[in-house]
Amino acid sequence: MLVPWQPFFEPFENLEKFLGNANKSAPVGISLTVDIYEKGNNLIIETPLAGIDPDKVEISIENDILTMQGKMEKKSEVEEKNYYRKEISTGSFYRQIPLPKPVIGDKASAAYENGVLKVSVPKAPEKKSKKIEVKVIKAKK
Repeated sequence: MLVPWQPFFEPFENLEKFLGNANKSAPVGISLTVDIYEKGNNLIIETPLAGIDPDKVEISIENDILTMQGKMEKKSEVEEKNYYRKEISTGSFYRQIPLPKPVIGDKASAAYENGVLKVSVPKAPEKKSKKIEVKVIKAKK
Protein backbone atom coordinates (compact mmCIF):
# COMPACT_ATOMS: atom_id res chain seq x y z
CA MET A 1 0.00 0.00 0.00
CA LEU A 2 1.41 3.38 -0.99
CA VAL A 3 0.77 6.26 1.37
CA PRO A 4 1.04 9.76 -0.11
CA TRP A 5 3.35 12.11 1.74
CA GLN A 6 1.53 14.62 3.89
CA PRO A 7 3.49 17.03 6.05
CA PHE A 8 0.86 17.15 8.80
CA PHE A 9 -0.76 13.77 9.22
CA GLU A 10 -1.36 11.39 12.07
CA PRO A 11 1.26 8.58 11.87
CA PHE A 12 -0.20 5.32 10.58
CA GLU A 13 -3.65 6.88 10.07
CA ASN A 14 -4.01 5.46 6.55
CA LEU A 15 -2.65 2.08 7.65
CA GLU A 16 -5.21 1.89 10.45
CA LYS A 17 -7.99 2.72 7.97
CA PHE A 18 -6.71 0.03 5.62
CA LEU A 19 -6.41 -2.62 8.32
CA GLY A 20 -9.69 -1.58 9.91
CA ASN A 21 -11.55 -2.39 6.70
CA ALA A 22 -9.63 -5.62 6.05
CA ASN A 23 -11.85 -7.93 8.07
CA LYS A 24 -15.04 -6.52 9.51
CA SER A 25 -16.17 -9.94 10.74
CA ALA A 26 -13.28 -10.31 13.21
CA PRO A 27 -14.17 -10.02 16.90
CA VAL A 28 -13.74 -6.48 18.14
CA GLY A 29 -13.03 -5.21 21.64
CA ILE A 30 -15.94 -3.77 23.56
CA SER A 31 -15.59 -0.12 24.50
CA LEU A 32 -16.73 0.67 28.04
CA THR A 33 -18.15 4.04 28.93
CA VAL A 34 -18.05 5.06 32.58
CA ASP A 35 -19.63 7.63 34.85
CA ILE A 36 -17.72 8.53 38.03
CA TYR A 37 -19.28 10.59 40.79
CA GLU A 38 -19.19 11.07 44.56
CA LYS A 39 -21.97 9.95 46.83
CA GLY A 40 -21.34 10.60 50.50
CA ASN A 41 -17.93 9.22 51.42
CA ASN A 42 -17.75 6.97 48.33
CA LEU A 43 -16.70 7.20 44.72
CA ILE A 44 -19.25 5.54 42.45
CA ILE A 45 -18.25 4.14 39.07
CA GLU A 46 -21.06 3.03 36.76
CA THR A 47 -20.75 1.32 33.37
CA PRO A 48 -23.38 -0.33 31.17
CA LEU A 49 -22.64 -4.03 30.59
CA ALA A 50 -25.74 -5.14 28.72
CA GLY A 51 -25.27 -8.59 27.20
CA ILE A 52 -22.23 -9.40 29.36
CA ASP A 53 -22.37 -12.06 32.05
CA PRO A 54 -21.38 -10.28 35.29
CA ASP A 55 -19.72 -13.52 36.47
CA LYS A 56 -17.18 -13.05 33.66
CA VAL A 57 -16.19 -9.55 34.79
CA GLU A 58 -13.05 -9.00 36.88
CA ILE A 59 -12.62 -5.80 38.88
CA SER A 60 -9.55 -4.73 40.85
CA ILE A 61 -8.20 -1.54 42.39
CA GLU A 62 -4.51 -0.93 42.88
CA ASN A 63 -2.78 2.40 43.53
CA ASP A 64 -6.07 4.26 43.01
CA ILE A 65 -6.49 2.76 39.52
CA LEU A 66 -9.66 0.80 38.78
CA THR A 67 -9.24 -2.10 36.34
CA MET A 68 -12.23 -3.77 34.70
CA GLN A 69 -11.94 -6.64 32.27
CA GLY A 70 -14.13 -9.39 30.91
CA LYS A 71 -15.56 -11.26 27.95
CA MET A 72 -18.84 -11.48 26.14
CA GLU A 73 -20.03 -14.50 24.19
CA LYS A 74 -23.57 -14.55 22.95
CA LYS A 75 -24.74 -17.46 20.86
CA SER A 76 -27.88 -17.22 18.79
CA GLU A 77 -29.60 -20.59 18.81
CA VAL A 78 -31.80 -21.61 15.91
CA GLU A 79 -34.04 -24.64 16.16
CA GLU A 80 -34.18 -25.31 12.43
CA LYS A 81 -31.16 -26.60 10.57
CA ASN A 82 -32.27 -24.76 7.45
CA TYR A 83 -30.61 -21.46 8.29
CA TYR A 84 -28.13 -19.64 6.06
CA ARG A 85 -26.09 -18.05 8.80
CA LYS A 86 -25.44 -18.66 12.49
CA GLU A 87 -23.35 -16.06 14.27
CA ILE A 88 -21.73 -15.84 17.66
CA SER A 89 -21.14 -12.37 19.10
CA THR A 90 -17.89 -12.23 21.01
CA GLY A 91 -15.71 -9.52 22.40
CA SER A 92 -13.60 -8.59 25.34
CA PHE A 93 -12.82 -5.44 27.24
CA TYR A 94 -10.00 -4.16 29.39
CA ARG A 95 -10.12 -0.70 30.88
CA GLN A 96 -8.01 1.03 33.49
CA ILE A 97 -9.31 4.24 35.03
CA PRO A 98 -7.25 6.45 37.34
CA LEU A 99 -9.62 7.44 40.11
CA PRO A 100 -9.89 11.19 40.85
CA LYS A 101 -9.32 10.77 44.60
CA PRO A 102 -7.39 8.38 46.84
CA VAL A 103 -9.57 5.39 47.81
CA ILE A 104 -9.56 2.38 50.11
CA GLY A 105 -9.54 -0.23 47.34
CA ASP A 106 -9.86 -3.34 49.51
CA LYS A 107 -13.22 -2.08 50.83
CA ALA A 108 -14.77 -1.69 47.36
CA SER A 109 -18.02 -3.40 46.43
CA ALA A 110 -19.74 -4.03 43.10
CA ALA A 111 -23.34 -4.74 42.08
CA TYR A 112 -24.94 -5.54 38.73
CA GLU A 113 -28.53 -4.44 38.14
CA ASN A 114 -30.54 -3.96 34.94
CA GLY A 115 -27.44 -4.19 32.72
CA VAL A 116 -25.42 -1.64 34.72
CA LEU A 117 -22.35 -2.44 36.81
CA LYS A 118 -21.97 -0.15 39.81
CA VAL A 119 -18.70 -0.10 41.77
CA SER A 120 -18.63 1.73 45.09
CA VAL A 121 -15.28 2.59 46.69
CA PRO A 122 -14.77 4.45 49.99
CA LYS A 123 -12.63 7.55 49.69
CA ALA A 124 -9.46 7.54 51.78
CA PRO A 125 -9.26 10.18 54.48
CA GLU A 126 -7.43 13.25 53.28
CA LYS A 127 -3.92 13.51 54.58
CA LYS A 128 -3.30 16.77 56.36
CA SER A 129 -0.07 18.47 55.61
CA LYS A 130 2.25 18.93 58.54
CA LYS A 131 3.97 22.25 58.99
CA ILE A 132 7.66 21.75 59.56
CA GLU A 133 9.52 24.42 61.41
CA VAL A 134 12.92 25.32 60.02
CA LYS A 135 15.57 25.59 62.74
CA VAL A 136 18.36 28.00 62.12
CA ILE A 137 21.71 26.68 63.27
CA LYS A 138 24.39 29.26 63.84
CA ALA A 139 27.90 28.35 62.79
CA LYS A 140 30.44 28.08 65.60
CA LYS A 141 33.31 30.54 65.55
